[in-house]
Amino acid sequence: MIKVKNRKILLLPGDGIGPEVIREVKKIIEWFNKNKSLDFKIEEGLVGGASYDKHKNPITDEVFYKALESEAVILGAVGGPKYDNLEFSKRPERALLKLRKELKLFANLRPAICFEQLVAASSLKPEIISGLDIMIVRELTGGIYFGEPRGIEAIENNERKGVNTHSYTTSEIQRVAKVAFDLAKKRNNKVTSCEKSNVMEAGVLWREEVQALKDKEYPNIDLSHMLADNCAMQLLRNPKQFDVIVTDNLFGDILSDEAAMLTGSLGLLPSASLGAKDKNGKTRSMYEPVHGSAPDIAGKNIANPIATVLSLSMALRYSLDLDIEADLLDSAVQKVLDDGIRTKDIMSSGKKEVNTSVMGDAIISKLK
Repeated sequence: MIKVKNRKILLLPGDGIGPEVIREVKKIIEWFNKNKSLDFKIEEGLVGGASYDKHKNPITDEVFYKALESEAVILGAVGGPKYDNLEFSKRPERALLKLRKELKLFANLRPAICFEQLVAASSLKPEIISGLDIMIVRELTGGIYFGEPRGIEAIENNERKGVNTHSYTTSEIQRVAKVAFDLAKKRNNKVTSCEKSNVMEAGVLWREEVQALKDKEYPNIDLSHMLADNCAMQLLRNPKQFDVIVTDNLFGDILSDEAAMLTGSLGLLPSASLGAKDKNGKTRSMYEPVHGSAPDIAGKNIANPIATVLSLSMALRYSLDLDIEADLLDSAVQKVLDDGIRTKDIMSSGKKEVNTSVMGDAIISKLK
């Protein structure tokens, strides 16, 4: 195998359980360096509340520039109740939004896969979710989260008004739809596009532009359109009707969390945020587990690291061109679950409950 030199992976543990799950990813990267002739340079930095505590800023310029220079960024989690009363611009989540915006990470890939070993962990009937494998592609840098004007202002009669603007352009819609169509070509050639074209002009534009791209460049893709509220219902009624779902920033945020819970635990699901290729063919990217900072269990070494480990797998696949190593890591996770090894969130009768560190070690043992 060709030895890969000096590819930087930036680890941003963040807040809550972030440092605990990132610790396990670091162990796995080090195992790959030692045993698979890889030579990733691991760098770390503070982000979110951890950065605010030290620097009074959710992300420093130094850490941001490290992200710019890295082949992949792997984030743990940001946020927690202790930061809820901070000024909006200082909140931990602003670091996440800055990274997404400034790295131009416009496409968020969130798989919702129901592991066969964990069907019983879902709140839905086994026949509804067994074999589930959905990919949600969420537009990440436009829409209501970034639109202008925005803010809170005083108005007459001693009242206040909050304003957020939902807007999209042709290019913003088509570039994320292209990601969805390209993914569908590697899966089942099926895409569902979700919006609210019945009540929103931006939704009408979304539907028209996705359809136009399909007609022009992807004639063999089976494209259907669905209102976002109906999609939310259909995810619970018959989730296996979907393969790739593409949608905007707001609806993607909501629908991907709903889809995640079909699988039984947020602790199992990774995500990838991808940008456009630069002139050198390099794609900026950031990978993170879906579960958030879970401050109620932080520091107890009981968090499930699988979502973060699978985020590393996505990084190997989408940013580092190491499909074989990604397959190896995915297989190791499956073998651990086959052995009945479980963290607290997915524990069931007759299985072996382990902590965060032991789960990480178990995955490494299967890599061997």
